[in-house]
Amino acid sequence: MDKVFTGGGQQNEIIYIRDLYKSFGDNHVLNGVNLDVFNKENVVVLGRSGTGKSVLIKIISGLLKPDRGEVKVLGEDVTALSGKRLDQLRLQIGFSFQSSALYDSMTVKENLAFPLVRHKKNLGRKEINRSVEQVLDAVGLLQTINQMPSELSGGQRKRIGIARTLILQPKIMLYDEPTSGLDPITCIEINNLINLVKDKFNTTSIIITHDLTCAKMTGDRVAMLFDGKFIKQGTFEEVFASEDERIKDFYNYNFVKESEKI
Repeated sequence: MDKVFTGGGQQNEIIYIRDLYKSFGDNHVLNGVNLDVFNKENVVVLGRSGTGKSVLIKIISGLLKPDRGEVKVLGEDVTALSGKRLDQLRLQIGFSFQSSALYDSMTVKENLAFPLVRHKKNLGRKEINRSVEQVLDAVGLLQTINQMPSELSGGQRKRIGIARTLILQPKIMLYDEPTSGLDPITCIEINNLINLVKDKFNTTSIIITHDLTCAKMTGDRVAMLFDGKFIKQGTFEEVFASEDERIKDFYNYNFVKESEKI
């Protein structure tokens, strides 16, 4: 049974999802997803590749339309929005891509300034430069301001990608496999940064991952996605105390893979 977390009027629901379905032809990816994400909460969505994790956050950000179901973000019905209103909502949603999505032809400074130049046309050059320096300092990479992406390590590119997302001061952060392809030490640094972002910028976040160390370090709550539904939600310890063989197999397989990296 898919456990539903409700605020009961006690907490502020930033993201509210009920009975969400999405298919691609005969591939039924989401099969009745329910989820609440509350103010300043990090929720980790765990699951194997192909279970619909990335589809879920694309629907939340309005990049995909669900087949049916209710999706409210910051009180707005995402499925009913289009055009300018959807664009305005997306400015409050930061999307940290797995690839970092930096422009190779731009310096770090130009990459970070680009969203401000595009979306905050009232800002002057001094204000833009100040904002760039502030977010770079927040992610610990002020010294890279004039470097090109090709000069950065994978972990640095990930941090710069997060900084570029933060520069528009989003209320929500969506992280897509934030530690994918990184060495164990850099993974820990990114996990710490995700927690720092929540505390420093007061963000509410969904973190898509199959990395159990990431889930344990960053998740206030973990939601396990199997066959298009959440089969267990709770703290990391609560989820993996389950006797459900699907969850036990996921845990054992992933920690074997983690130990092979070290």
